[in-house]
Amino acid sequence: MRFAIKTAPQNTTWKDMLDVFRAADDIELFESGWTFDHFYPIFSDPTGPCLEGWTTTTALGQATRRLRVGLMVTGNPYRHPSVLANMAATVDVITGGRLELGIGAGWNQEEADALGIDLPPMKERFDRFEESLEVITRLLTQTESDYDGRYYQLRQARCEPKAVQKPHPPITIGGSGEKRTLPIAARFAQHWNFVAGPPDVFEHKRNVLHDACRAIGRDPSEITTSVQVFCGPDQDPKEVADQAASYAEVGCDLAVVGLAPPHRASVLEPLADALTQLT
Repeated sequence: MRFAIKTAPQNTTWKDMLDVFRAADDIELFESGWTFDHFYPIFSDPTGPCLEGWTTTTALGQATRRLRVGLMVTGNPYRHPSVLANMAATVDVITGGRLELGIGAGWNQEEADALGIDLPPMKERFDRFEESLEVITRLLTQTESDYDGRYYQLRQARCEPKAVQKPHPPITIGGSGEKRTLPIAARFAQHWNFVAGPPDVFEHKRNVLHDACRAIGRDPSEITTSVQVFCGPDQDPKEVADQAASYAEVGCDLAVVGLAPPHRASVLEPLADALTQLT
């Protein structure tokens, strides 16, 4: 099993997040570091501080030398896909080819309502999400792109410079919906993230994803699978390793350890020591 960290940029400070990412950059066990894409804290006091995800992740990528960086995951309704494609290419250039392009259909009604962001009904949200992935992949791989979708259109559109990674930064799709999310992941993703649930549910969803891949003639092994496990501020690292091990036993490739605030770089060495037993 491989390992990553995640520091949601909520209820924290820039300095503390920076300390964690720089420390993780020096620990080979951790291959990537992730943030999230929300404007209000989630699953906690919504009035707390919350740094914007893409600017934070770009800065963390610039402050590190090895760690791959990404958002788990970008909310599609928050940015036009043409803008997001250019952002992704730019961050990949800035980081020397270390971006993981995480994206999902979006879900947070509270922050959308508060900030005046349109969050369409579920079906439209996923229709837009699927079109967005068409737009993004075309702009990242073609010199000029045309696209005539219901929600998005391109006319000899350019996105220059291109990303360092070819054909484009790996796309991570998060979510577990069997009707839309997993078939979309089968088409577009290089990495699928299972957010939460017991190992048997992960295994079932992974099998649905693999069936969707085979239905379109894609090799399921082309898609990395990951799960988020969580580490509280005073949690025994052995407990976190045991969580990760339970998913490794059913074939999960990558455990992304979400570090709860207050973020402290000192938790990483003991955590890495415990997780090393699973490699």
